[in-house]
Amino acid sequence: MRVYVSLFGAFRQYHSEDHIEIDVIEGARIADLRHTLEAYGQAHWPAFRAGLLRVSSFASDTTLLRDGDFVPTGGRIAILPPVSGG
Repeated sequence: MRVYVSLFGAFRQYHSEDHIEIDVIEGARIADLRHTLEAYGQAHWPAFRAGLLRVSSFASDTTLLRDGDFVPTGGRIAILPPVSGG
């Protein structure tokens, strides 16, 4: 299944566009997507920091997703790194 991943915050520095499209198996969970993104980042983004991915959240158009949740049908996800400030 092809997943459209919107990139926000620090992830925007890694890629020339505001999203990537990546393949995961049918029935993949968010943890599977996280693992696939880590491998992609290590292979394609020289400045990639896996620790940032590990502490980032994932969301569909309507809800925050946990590692045990299935990747939504339609495969549109946002990756949300932690933020600070006020």
